[in-house]
Amino acid sequence: MTAVTHVLIRIKSDITVTRTGGFLPDGSYMADIGGKDHKIRMRVIEYHVDVEGQEVPEMFCLVTDLDDWHQYPAAVLAAAYKWRWDGSQTALREAKSAIRGAGPSTGPIFRSRTPDMIRQEHAAWITATELTRAVARQAARHAAPARKGRRAGQPVQPREISFTAARRAAVATARSGAATASLPAAVTAARYHDILRDLGRRRFTLDRDRHRDHKTKARQAFPAAGREITTRTAPSVITICGPLAA
Repeated sequence: MTAVTHVLIRIKSDITVTRTGGFLPDGSYMADIGGKDHKIRMRVIEYHVDVEGQEVPEMFCLVTDLDDWHQYPAAVLAAAYKWRWDGSQTALREAKSAIRGAGPSTGPIFRSRTPDMIRQEHAAWITATELTRAVARQAARHAAPARKGRRAGQPVQPREISFTAARRAAVATARSGAATASLPAAVTAARYHDILRDLGRRRFTLDRDRHRDHKTKARQAFPAAGREITTRTAPSVITICGPLAA
């Protein structure tokens, strides 16, 4: 990966990290990552996160090939790692919402059972997901800016548009035949603009800093925890780890 791009990755606790020198002024340090057979020199950033004064009971450990701590301070990279939930994890979870219910499992799975069919289903899933996001992007371009709130007067961002609403609109349009090529162009165009206008109203509120206790990441045989789980809004505070004072 480092041969083609820069990386900022969180590593698991069972990966060996061998520090090769002292701590840098920003709290990060250089280290060899990996075991005896293969190692790679990376810069390591360790930090804790506090929410409302309550420390998360784990340490975050990031590795990166961005060695220049002046240009890429540890605090900036630690804060940037949070963006992956918007740019990657949240988007992936939205995409996986379309492949649920394929059988007994701990999460979304494909229905296919052979390698060839899995490759075909995977390609179809990626294509359908990107077409759905294209509809959401188009809806964002046509949506009117909010009249009040933090984003009043600002252009609507594609990630504000509900992916679930866009997916359901696409499925409903296909099932109803409203997108059939044989229909008059004026009819399909009017239907398309109606869908975009409706999706433009289905928006999320961004950057709410919402937190709630983790219960489970997989569907279980017993009932869900219910709605009594408390959701709270609070900014997170990142504390970079460093050497202990002498």
